[in-house]
Amino acid sequence: MSTYNAPQKDMRFIVKDLLGLDSIRALPGYEDCSDELFDSIIEEGSKFATNVLDPLNRVGDKEGAKFENGNVFSPTGFKEAFKQFSESGWVSLGNDPKWGGQGLPHVISSQMSEMWNSACMSFCLCPMLTAGAVMSLSRHGSPEQQEKYLRKLIDGTWSGTMQLTEPQAGSDLSAIRTKAIPEGDHFLISGTKIYITWGEHDMVDNIIHMVLAKTPGSPDGVKGISLFIVPKFHVNDDGSIGEKNDVSCVSIEHKLGIHGSPTCVMSYGDNGGAVGYLVGEENRGLEYMFTMMNFARIEVGIEGVAMAERAYQHAREYALSRVQGRKIGDKSGDRVSIVHHPDVRRMLLTMRVKTEAMRALATFANFHLDHALKNPDDKIKNESQSIFDLLTPVVKAWCTEESVEIASTGIQVHGGMGFIEETGAAQYLRDARITPIYEGTTAIQANDLIGRKIIFEGGSTLKKLMSMIEATIEDNDSDDTIAKNFRQNLEDSLNDLNDVTSWAFESYKRDPLLPYASSVHIIELIGLVVSGWLMFRSLIVSSDMLKKSDDPFYQHKIDSCLFFSTNLLTKTQSLRRLIIEGSEAIILPKVSNL
Repeated sequence: MSTYNAPQKDMRFIVKDLLGLDSIRALPGYEDCSDELFDSIIEEGSKFATNVLDPLNRVGDKEGAKFENGNVFSPTGFKEAFKQFSESGWVSLGNDPKWGGQGLPHVISSQMSEMWNSACMSFCLCPMLTAGAVMSLSRHGSPEQQEKYLRKLIDGTWSGTMQLTEPQAGSDLSAIRTKAIPEGDHFLISGTKIYITWGEHDMVDNIIHMVLAKTPGSPDGVKGISLFIVPKFHVNDDGSIGEKNDVSCVSIEHKLGIHGSPTCVMSYGDNGGAVGYLVGEENRGLEYMFTMMNFARIEVGIEGVAMAERAYQHAREYALSRVQGRKIGDKSGDRVSIVHHPDVRRMLLTMRVKTEAMRALATFANFHLDHALKNPDDKIKNESQSIFDLLTPVVKAWCTEESVEIASTGIQVHGGMGFIEETGAAQYLRDARITPIYEGTTAIQANDLIGRKIIFEGGSTLKKLMSMIEATIEDNDSDDTIAKNFRQNLEDSLNDLNDVTSWAFESYKRDPLLPYASSVHIIELIGLVVSGWLMFRSLIVSSDMLKKSDDPFYQHKIDSCLFFSTNLLTKTQSLRRLIIEGSEAIILPKVSNL
């Protein structure tokens, strides 16, 4: 089994050299985010990932969470690691200092999130959902609710959950049946929620559930949904824990992967009703929950990056050590490790370069989130929010779909041994497979992108992003062969995206089903073009840095950019044809013929 090592150099390059930590440091509240602070956080986070979380990954996979008489027990070592995680201040990294957080920007906390998920995704799902609950309460909770819950969520004494899905509803939240009956200063909650990650466990003193439910007389559909705080244990006025609330875990799921993370079926109101507290106003629950969901979506995209990185590292180590065959054309030479064979090189480069591009895209999205939250210039603030909103479904969908393919390629690098559980390669595929489903499937993300960000918005944000890419192309006329070729490939890919955008508007007028039929391909196209733009910028920066530094990292980055330009970005041409020419064939057949 390989040991995880965080890609610190690439993280530093993206944050400091490509995007610019100076831009983040200029934002109010982030003035203290020096290069030295960032470097020390990256270093310490890497140590925690390698030394504490990585050893738990295999344990969690083999043992799994255990369910006994309504109680859920985490795998060996998880509880102790969570205590250490909390005491080290990692839970509070990006949270408001007002409630005990460290107030660091998302471009930094997202790097930590990737590290920890690479090391042990099952473990990290718990603090990720807690951070989402904190974000929702911070924006929508009353001052009293914030005072009562935020500090202990942020210091890791308590954890949080997000509870939407029900057996009959699935992704269709308009069909939820969980009820909230008013009683004095609270509501009595009754119903069943499924697929609740870390809904019950033994790692914290209390679990704060964020639950969607409907009040009496509420409007039909999603407009009638409200959001409630439902603690596992009642919280007394002095902050101490009281009696258990009427909420319980009735079972946990048996899953393909992420075995260390319990996925719970939760029951509310078996004994009269669980006490819940309304967040904000009635019937605005879905709006409030989307604060948590959008955070979770970008985090799940980062999980995709994390799983891809881990699968790559595992495959690379195997390829370097596995001796098999001779170099092609060298019949009399010594046997060599498989990394010398051209197709293994192709697979490893595909894994590595895609992951670097995905990391750049996810960090770029978080860069705009920081500006959307903190920039004092309203124009920049609003523009950054629009770009972040556009990129959120792209990061979530494209990075997770690619993570599954990358993890599958990792098994292929291992050959037959990849299909054997003992090598560990299969776990990364099994764990990665949930990420395109979590927090809205790939199609849900793609449909959201088509509906809200292209059709409804008139494509204004996408056109703004495309103009930024076009400006980069026009501003760089290097005579370097790699740069010239990449520039041309990026220009061609941008034209492919422009053609598809125009087609989406035109085809929607003829038949609204047409652009939705190819929405997943469109989101892949956007992912390739935007990440290709970031890789082109990486090439320019690395070439400049190489003139004044002998650090081999910059040559490695140039090699990555060359591979992306010639082996990955050129795929946009076939995607354009697939979208424009292939959509009709999807919607023509009758349902009965499928």
